[in-house]
Amino acid sequence: MKTRMLGDLRASELGFGTMSFASTYGPAPDKAEAIKVIRGAHDLGVTLFDTAEAYGPWTNEELVGEALTPVRDQVVIATKFGWNIDPQTGERRPGLNSRPDHIIQVADAMLRRLGTDHIDLLYQHRVDPEVPIEDVAGAVKGLIEAGKVRCFGLSEAAASTIRRAHAVQPVTAVQSEYSLWTRDPEPEVLPVCEELGIGFVPWSPLGAGYLTGKVSADQAFDASDFRSHSPRFTPQARAANQKLVEVLEVVGAFRGATPAQVALAWLLARKPFIVPIFGTRRLDRVRENLGAAALDLTAGDLDAIEAQLATIEIVGDRLPAAILQLSYR
Repeated sequence: MKTRMLGDLRASELGFGTMSFASTYGPAPDKAEAIKVIRGAHDLGVTLFDTAEAYGPWTNEELVGEALTPVRDQVVIATKFGWNIDPQTGERRPGLNSRPDHIIQVADAMLRRLGTDHIDLLYQHRVDPEVPIEDVAGAVKGLIEAGKVRCFGLSEAAASTIRRAHAVQPVTAVQSEYSLWTRDPEPEVLPVCEELGIGFVPWSPLGAGYLTGKVSADQAFDASDFRSHSPRFTPQARAANQKLVEVLEVVGAFRGATPAQVALAWLLARKPFIVPIFGTRRLDRVRENLGAAALDLTAGDLDAIEAQLATIEIVGDRLPAAILQLSYR
């Protein structure tokens, strides 16, 4: 697989997000199967793997660490801090916590869970309004100087916040939701990343599975699946947004590709510093998604997609209000 640069960090042009192996999409899958899929993704060329302390909490980092131990020197491991998680019990408390002393404490715990001596890319999961971003960047800078972290990242941060953090400790990558139905980063965040030489990592590039064309309007979700509470996944929203999937199906039929491959190829075509991270529990889906790297959408393809998107109004907020308000601060 080809590689791309996230700042000064080299990674496969498509990465693998491992959140789906937690209980975010319903009950967590069998551990052995999860390890098989993660290792299979690496065998197929993926070198960027994304996790977070909040996935579980903690269990996802342990899983990723165990799965990647045999190939640790061949992969980039990204993880995230910032939610208010009790460091002793793992209990998730209300709000955020990016106090410098807490960052240092959780980084050591992350290293133990991941079974490694360094974290390649450490993100702040959400911007904490109670802690100046300069203090957060300074804490991560100290971890980098100590050799515990290689690179600093931000997730769902506003352009002004990115600039302030970058002035203290260079930001290697910014991770935000970005896809054909979520284009919020385009006006401000992508331009500042391009200006400052920062990589951009779209999470949920397939719209939590919707853009694959495999989620029907009447599909039922387990109560523990976050989509059962998402405004964009109500039956009415799914039915209304089907027009977008139809665009992907038409382009895919013309190019001999699946909707998922078209959606990922569209992101790859946006900017050379973009590295999407998709998530799946199935190795055949990993193989399908990686096929997007071989799909070079032409200028005509991209213009046709853009023209169709201009006629479609996406129905439903991308996240529940309580989580959405934590973005772009």
